[in-house]
Amino acid sequence: MKTIVVVDDDEVFGRLMSTVLDLEGYRPVVVEAVEDVVPTVREEGPALVLMDFYIHDQDTLGVLRELKNDEALKDTPVILTSGSDRSVPVLEAGADAFIAKPFRPSELLAEISGLIASSEREGGEERAPSGGTTEAVTATPVDN
Repeated sequence: MKTIVVVDDDEVFGRLMSTVLDLEGYRPVVVEAVEDVVPTVREEGPALVLMDFYIHDQDTLGVLRELKNDEALKDTPVILTSGSDRSVPVLEAGADAFIAKPFRPSELLAEISGLIASSEREGGEERAPSGGTTEAVTATPVDN
């Protein structure tokens, strides 16, 4: 089962995405704090990261750049979402895709499956988690 890290501070949206992803056979892990994103991605070794542009009034471009500049994480596909058109700065910062909210779950799922398939063709298959402790990280898999 492929893991997808969902980064969003909106609990309702996070649960909705978890349900949609779970129904499609993915294992969602929700992260609600910017500082937990990179450790969670290292810990979980996800097939993809789905991240909102703003988390607690802070843009996530710095986190995106950190993921893309990390040798061990740079091949992890990242989709950013936002309620306003942030496609240019998001794609310039290294995101693999941008999807404007609101979006249809089918649109999101098509983008996810396409990016994961592309990543696997290029040899970036889901990595094994790096180990360590999850105690300091508030991310948890969501069972629906």
